Amino acid sequence: MHATRFSAAVQLALEAHAGQVRKGTETPYISHPLAVASLVMEDGGSDDEAIAAVLHDAVEDGGAEYMDRILNAFGDHVAGMVVECSDSVVPAAEEKPPWQQRKDGYLATIPGKSAAAIRVTTADKLHNSRAILADLREEGPAVFERFTAGRDGTLWYYGAVAEALASHPDARPRLADELLRTVDVIHELSSRD
Repeated sequence: MHATRFSAAVQLALEAHAGQVRKGTETPYISHPLAVASLVMEDGGSDDEAIAAVLHDAVEDGGAEYMDRILNAFGDHVAGMVVECSDSVVPAAEEKPPWQQRKDGYLATIPGKSAAAIRVTTADKLHNSRAILADLREEGPAVFERFTAGRDGTLWYYGAVAEALASHPDARPRLADELLRTVDVIHELSSRD
């Protein structure tokens, strides 16, 4: 791991996510991209993949101006992965499309994703699903009130994305299997309420 590049990526992510917290919590948002990078590294990901993991939400959450900064600082490969991992990269003057449209569009991109983006995306969805499961166990079904699509939409999306990632030719078995198991437990616990 090239520590200087990774440190620069963390610094840029800190800036992009300044003041943000995880949905419905007081947990600083930066904990998520750092956790995703950790999962990528533990799965044998490259330096570029770890950097893309740290920056995977920077453009989505920090604004389109971060795309040029990522491209200039980390190159085409990292910038390309960030785009592949985003469900919307829109100019600052435009609004994001509606949730369902973004998620349908994102799911449609999974078969064409690069192997590197599959690793980062699977780590991202795994970390998110772990957080949903932990909060579901602690708070019960009220956890779904945090999400735009509520319980049914969230369950649909995580089920669909887990299946799509697991069936990709470049699926990361360790990450994909845990994602499928975690989503199954979320569905099971949600059906009890």
